[in-house]
Amino acid sequence: MAKKPAAKTKQRKSSGRMASKGFPNPIDVHVGQRMRQRRTLLGMSQETLGAAIGLTFQQVQKYERGANRVSGSRLFDLSRVLDVPISYFFEDIPGDVQNKSPSKLMGVKTLEAVEYEPDPMAKRETLELVRAYYRIPEAAVRRRIAEMVKTLARAGGGE
Repeated sequence: MAKKPAAKTKQRKSSGRMASKGFPNPIDVHVGQRMRQRRTLLGMSQETLGAAIGLTFQQVQKYERGANRVSGSRLFDLSRVLDVPISYFFEDIPGDVQNKSPSKLMGVKTLEAVEYEPDPMAKRETLELVRAYYRIPEAAVRRRIAEMVKTLARAGGGE
């Protein structure tokens, strides 16, 4: 019997997705953590979030763990439902995690990132403060607190 020649397998470049090695890319994990953080801050369940974007709660869990990647179109939907800019999901990524992006893992030379001041409205501290502020039932008390904060900011050179 004649032996068939071995089929050539096409070598693919790594996408940086490390799931084939048993764990997700750390950037996908970070995006999932930010997603969970915002969902929790809003008091939203995985079921509610899933229903709002056409997914099951199990799919939301996979996103939050980083087991599944979030596509650009899904990230757009998530940003609208969670009421944050898309950049929110990528804020505060530690340097060691940034170095595990697909392009870095593949050795692609990239330009240095431009530094920018993150949006203070997307910070957890700000969101918690606003949420607590609106739980104060009396409008007059809320106004006095707002004036006090403004005065403290001016006194501290914040304006």
